[in-house]
Amino acid sequence: MHAAVAVEPRPPFGKILIANRGEIALRVQRTCRDLGIQTVAVYSDPDRNALHVRYAHAAYALGGAAPRDSYLRADKILDIARRSGAQAVHPGFGFLAENAEFARAVADAGLVFIGPPAPAMRAMGDKLEARAHMLAAGVPVVPGTSAPVAGAADAARAAAAMGYPVMLKAAAGGGGKGIRIVRRAAEMDSAFATAAGESASAFGDGRLYLEKFLERPRHVEIQVLADAGGRVLHLGERECSIQRRHQKLIEEAPAAWLDADTRTRMGAAAVAAARAVGYRSAGTVEFLWSDGRFYFLEMNTRLQVEHAITEEIYGVDLVEQMIRVAAGEPLGLPEDLAPQGHAIEVRLNAEDPDRGFAPSLGRLRNLRLPGGPGVRIDSAAYSGMEVTPYYDSMLGKLITWGPDRELARRRMLRALAELHVGGVVTSAGVALRALRSGEFRRADYDTGTLERLLQAPREHPPDLPDDLETVAAIAAALHRQHVAVRGVPPATAAGASPWVSLGRRRAFDQRAPRGA
Repeated sequence: MHAAVAVEPRPPFGKILIANRGEIALRVQRTCRDLGIQTVAVYSDPDRNALHVRYAHAAYALGGAAPRDSYLRADKILDIARRSGAQAVHPGFGFLAENAEFARAVADAGLVFIGPPAPAMRAMGDKLEARAHMLAAGVPVVPGTSAPVAGAADAARAAAAMGYPVMLKAAAGGGGKGIRIVRRAAEMDSAFATAAGESASAFGDGRLYLEKFLERPRHVEIQVLADAGGRVLHLGERECSIQRRHQKLIEEAPAAWLDADTRTRMGAAAVAAARAVGYRSAGTVEFLWSDGRFYFLEMNTRLQVEHAITEEIYGVDLVEQMIRVAAGEPLGLPEDLAPQGHAIEVRLNAEDPDRGFAPSLGRLRNLRLPGGPGVRIDSAAYSGMEVTPYYDSMLGKLITWGPDRELARRRMLRALAELHVGGVVTSAGVALRALRSGEFRRADYDTGTLERLLQAPREHPPDLPDDLETVAAIAAALHRQHVAVRGVPPATAAGASPWVSLGRRRAFDQRAPRGA
């Protein structure tokens, strides 16, 4: 009697081109390898030696450096897809990920776009059209105008009727661009000119509309998945309120403060939003919560940067689900999938908080990434990598999981303490400060918490050790980071840091026999 030979399942696709770079390109490649799918990478001139290039089965040059000359060149990407024999294109996030014309062009080229249909992207990409769809579907929206405002004077009249403060928002926008808060009529002219100019530059569309500004809201988003058969389900919420100027820094899942009834209603609203536009694939419906009510903010028609914390608590590979749905497979997940434990994500950005979070450029040195129980790192950074001005400043994401929120938080504190990045300044210190704050520990924070924290005087962290030896060791680690960033040669034994000497002397004194 011969034992049965296991037959490997056929992968959804044979080869996928990933139209992106860095961390997200590497993230998609890893799932493709799990599924037995070959990958094709594309790269700009500065990314010639990037990890996503080295990890792919094949890599093709796009040329250029700036995004408009490389990762936004849809024509070059489609040509490479044809020449490489790729059957599908995954856009990652950013660049062309939410470009409906690119999704249509991929389909027109006889390839599969791993994402939502172009009409759904177009409907949710225009914020005014999205608002109209949500109102028709019964999804609550923030009070605002239903059409673009004609100019600053028109906006001022609408704001007077609505009541200040208000927000000017880009109709074609997203990602925090083209947004200005206006608290009084005298600010309208300047705010309108700035927001319109930023919107035109970022999206090629200067149209603005007006929304009522909610004071101290929370930013909560729901992860949805939908297949071609019309099945839509959600995988709970992510709390994203620790942000600066609409750019998220820390996310967690689930939201510790959210009651079961609101969670149920918010999930149902997200599913209704996806169905309203015929959505397919993974997407995120974002809401603002204020004074016990939630309002539709926007839908991100792509994989979200912070998708990993949902994966950690639900045990679902969202990239795999996107690939399988794109191949025509139905969702194989149960309706009653429940989260397990708690997850927190910190975005590690090459930014200098002491210089207004200006990009920090340079070559990474002495890179040490954390590990251990409950720690996941999604990053494409490596020692010797050049951080250039051409692309987003995010170096990677630190994700921790724990059976409860406090252990997930403490694991993140450990991960940030273990982290070392030399050559550039990062946002890690700001994240550490936020995680130690009383507001975060109590889960009592909002979208303005980080700005208030940065303006407040620093407090003694409650979980900083009091013993001098440990403090000295921490100071020595900070000294090493300072040396790495500034490029100063390390101290010799004869001229060691006084903090290092103090730590060594303290440890020696404690080990020495009594009465010696």
